[in-house]
Amino acid sequence: MAPCSCRGGSEDRDAVKSKAIEARKAALELANLPTEVKNAGLKAMAKAIVENQRIVLEANARDIEEAEKAVGRGDLTKAALQRLKLSEGKIRDIERMVKSVAKLEDPVGKTLLSMELDRGLELYKVSCPIGVIGVVFEARPDVLPQISALCLKSGNAVILKGGREAKNSNEALFKIIAEATEREGIPRGWIQLIEAREEVRRLLELDQYVDLLIPRGSKEFVRYVQENTKIPVLGHSEGICHIYVDRGADLAKAVDICFDAKVQYPAVCNAVETLLVHKDIATEFLPRIAEKYSEANVEMRGCEKTLQVLRDYEVKRATEEDWRTEYLDLIISIKVVDSLEEAVQHINTYGSKHTDAIITEDRRAGLKFLQEVDSSSVMLNASTRFSDGYRYGLGAEVGISTNKIHARGPTGLEGLVIYKYYVIGGGHVVADYVGSNAREFTHVKLQKRWGDVKRELEG
Repeated sequence: MAPCSCRGGSEDRDAVKSKAIEARKAALELANLPTEVKNAGLKAMAKAIVENQRIVLEANARDIEEAEKAVGRGDLTKAALQRLKLSEGKIRDIERMVKSVAKLEDPVGKTLLSMELDRGLELYKVSCPIGVIGVVFEARPDVLPQISALCLKSGNAVILKGGREAKNSNEALFKIIAEATEREGIPRGWIQLIEAREEVRRLLELDQYVDLLIPRGSKEFVRYVQENTKIPVLGHSEGICHIYVDRGADLAKAVDICFDAKVQYPAVCNAVETLLVHKDIATEFLPRIAEKYSEANVEMRGCEKTLQVLRDYEVKRATEEDWRTEYLDLIISIKVVDSLEEAVQHINTYGSKHTDAIITEDRRAGLKFLQEVDSSSVMLNASTRFSDGYRYGLGAEVGISTNKIHARGPTGLEGLVIYKYYVIGGGHVVADYVGSNAREFTHVKLQKRWGDVKRELEG
């Protein structure tokens, strides 16, 4: 296996810049690679990860050993430890994910607009890669191949910085991916790995070479990135997700959904953190869900009305801070509300614009909630855990964006491309279109696709 091109924490500032320059060079080549070459690289990536799973799992075991010591010292949460773990099953999941990205339609080179400006003068708006993507992510080593696969398919070079807890796992996966893809004709240097915290600070300065940053981690870290770089930032700082159980809810459905959204995997950003319940069904519904939560050791924190209804259960008094907290753990805050309108107001006040859901059989109430909640994903009768790039059919995701420009929600391939304009003329000059005898533009939409023009130009 080829030696890792990443260096340790002693790497100087210029080395990070060198990696960014190398990534920029690779991105210019990668942007014009045929789909079949990118897909061959992805298939090779998937195969190599499975064939080298022993190396990956051994590296992960070293990370786990150190992480368990950190948990014992109180320096790392059990939830973070859980996210760090890889297994043969997870390796197979990674393989399936990478292969699914290979099967997706290439987002590059799509004709978004074709127009005749005048006879013989044509305009084409065509999707193209963003360029160099910098991604700083938490201690989840499975994120590295996810992001790499999406960047490769969308024609972008990527600079990766994983959590220090996953250092060995990330290095192993990086080596495997770089070697496997380069053998298939993917430009050398398209994937880069940096490790030290000081290298992240250097990366934030490189707006000349890096086109987009995607930070994935604590809200404090995401805000730090947003406030300390000129590079555009895509992402979300936290996932304070809600489920509102309406008075028109099927309570059996509500119990299943609320349990799944909290317990199935509590340490992720799309797990529910606050449960809102209409007053008309609170006395019937709350004991049913409280029973399920108690069995799963979920800590409940409730408003005054919730405490009254659940007086036979162990429930702590919720504070104002609870409504603003992303627990990422088996903890949930519960509030009884008087109306759908109050639920919507609560979500739009305390939520993080990530994912929120309503449980109801009242279709009008469901529609009102879907339209009025200002979040990137809003759901009717479904668990918030569905808010995920893979589950949305995006193949995978580089992250979830609560931004309102460029990309929003689970961000897959479509969030990693932008567009450029091509103008094809025949000696046209602007002087002919100004003055008293100016020619008029026709501005007629064409059925012609950029692919047709490209083939014509290629001869």
